[in-house]
Amino acid sequence: MSLGNAVIGQSGGPTAVINQSLVGAVEALQASGRVDKILGARHAVSGIVKDDYIDLTKHSAQFLDRIAITPSSALGSSRDKPDAAYCKRIFESFTRQDVRFFFYAGGNDSSDTCRIIAEMAAASGYDLTAYHIPKTIDNDLMVNDHTPGFGSAARFVAQAFMGDNQDNAALPGIKINVIMGRHAGFLTAAAGLGRREGKHDGPHLIYVPEVAFDEAIFLADVERVYTKLGRCLIAVSEGIHDKDGNAIITRLMDNIEKDAHGNVQLSGTGALGDLLADLVKDKLGTKLKQKLRVRADTFGYLQRSFAGVASPVDQIEARECGRQAVIHAMAGAHKSGSIAMVRTSNRPYTIDYRRIEISEVAALTKHMDPTYIVEGCDIAPEFFDDYLAPIVGELPVIESF
Repeated sequence: MSLGNAVIGQSGGPTAVINQSLVGAVEALQASGRVDKILGARHAVSGIVKDDYIDLTKHSAQFLDRIAITPSSALGSSRDKPDAAYCKRIFESFTRQDVRFFFYAGGNDSSDTCRIIAEMAAASGYDLTAYHIPKTIDNDLMVNDHTPGFGSAARFVAQAFMGDNQDNAALPGIKINVIMGRHAGFLTAAAGLGRREGKHDGPHLIYVPEVAFDEAIFLADVERVYTKLGRCLIAVSEGIHDKDGNAIITRLMDNIEKDAHGNVQLSGTGALGDLLADLVKDKLGTKLKQKLRVRADTFGYLQRSFAGVASPVDQIEARECGRQAVIHAMAGAHKSGSIAMVRTSNRPYTIDYRRIEISEVAALTKHMDPTYIVEGCDIAPEFFDDYLAPIVGELPVIESF
């Protein structure tokens, strides 16, 4: 018996596997036979309030498989943060469309939006089951061992550093790469996954937001590595901050741009890389009485959506998260929830998919285990061997003289 229609939305930053979650949810809804229409919200909540939907009800398995391996958000995304008036417009659209199931793929802020909509639906007596589907390359959702999108982005970062390390060895100098990660350093830490034992591979220094950034210590670290190796490759999280919690990037910004959620814009600008490069040139160059060769790159949005190199494990898990959200929603025991991936074993690597309350992830941030961080500027081998490697998959094998 039909229970009405379902809406699926994709919110926040796109990833290489977010469409796997979309397809997993569509496939499970198709198989259930319990909804009349499966509607995809164009640009998330901003499309919902305009009744801007794509009918996903009867697409073929072959077409959906092609969508699944396509990077970025096939439905479009949004950074809108709905307030009470905005949510009222959402409910009005849901009423017009007879929507009884809402699935929302996103990260911390998106899960909070899903929570607000679920709570307002309950308070207004509107019969709606809402499920958050986890997604974020930052890997900072509570309860989850890791999140869909992270494994693929980590693979991208690790392979980029493998190549950049060879570049830095061929033309020695000091190279700074800025990686995404506002409050959590998981993705920046992934830069070290491809380092080979005994080869002095970079990144030689890794700075994550979990440790306060100190300019003097940073310069001393760079000097130590550069003096020993004649080069230095550095991974820096875009979210590094000083001991008072002030983002280092804001030192260069007269007008600080913020999104609808109040977050300072960190990505899409090379300001932090330029700041650190100038710092090394000026202060360390003066101390060493050398004109140092210093370069900086900002990986930026390239880490999110790329074709052909997504982690195989990440693809499978992202699809299953979408499927599990529908399974739990259809079970009817709860009106809302989120799906969490919980690791049950490292060797062999196994994951359980569990229903949790949206409030357990909404607007909350998970940080790296401090035992993984070594002396504030490196990452312990256990992070790579036990935690990260199974998620990322096999990396290319390279060799050097």
